[in-house]
Amino acid sequence: MTGAMTGPLISAEELRRLLDGRPGEVTVLDVRYRTGGPPGREEHRRGHVPGAAYVDLDSALAGPPGERGRHPLPAPEAFQDAMRAVGVSAGRPVVVYDDWAGHAAARAWWLLRHHGHRDVRVLDGAWPAWLAAGGAVATGEEQPAPGDFTATPGAMPVVEVDEVAAVAGRGVLVDARAPERFRGEVEPIDPVAGHVPGAVNVPTSTNLGADGRFRDAATLRALYAAAGVREDVEVAAYCGSGVTAAHDVLALEVAGVSAALWPGSWSEWVADRSRPVEIGPTSARP
Repeated sequence: MTGAMTGPLISAEELRRLLDGRPGEVTVLDVRYRTGGPPGREEHRRGHVPGAAYVDLDSALAGPPGERGRHPLPAPEAFQDAMRAVGVSAGRPVVVYDDWAGHAAARAWWLLRHHGHRDVRVLDGAWPAWLAAGGAVATGEEQPAPGDFTATPGAMPVVEVDEVAAVAGRGVLVDARAPERFRGEVEPIDPVAGHVPGAVNVPTSTNLGADGRFRDAATLRALYAAAGVREDVEVAAYCGSGVTAAHDVLALEVAGVSAALWPGSWSEWVADRSRPVEIGPTSARP
């Protein structure tokens, strides 16, 4: 991690070597979070990667919930302040991790990239991989020196709610939620079940192997190609509130495909009950 990125993922072993050889030259962020679960701050206090500052997803990586969805993008100024407070600087590489298979970490990765940081990676395999690799564990709070990161949004593509139907018609709109939520069989969070008409389902769980790490680039390309995704086709991803969709965007980056994020996602779509809803499976495109 010297200069430009070599990919959006980093192994636990590589992170150990970096922290052993260049302490203080890599910013590590702990973004542990679970939908509907307790905040990850207590987990962080009980044990974290040495030097890793805790980042709360709800307050630092999202704006207030409303018509734009349950986890809209934070205001750039608020995001900049939150990242500076945990030591993020433009010239220092950042590694983010969680204990949620990379879902919250992918949101942090996407936001940092979107706001102009060029050297951000997600710990592949998340917190369990760090422990399995024998990584050191620190406890208590971390007090990083303030960073100088300047948030300049626009580096990653975004689609808005009024563009979604067109993307589904001319390109591929990927729904990252679990299949049963996509089909409308259950909806534990939002007031309406189903999916955006024309969307295809590639659940985030399929991005990972049995070891909890991301599948290799060739496997991911084949997985998304089965849903109609190609490098020459417009692609956008959504989920329930724009958090876990970043996991699909990250997987597609590993596969060499650029995809836009729809930040408001399903929670924004169903805020207007006049918008159409599709129930049941949607066939993958050829």
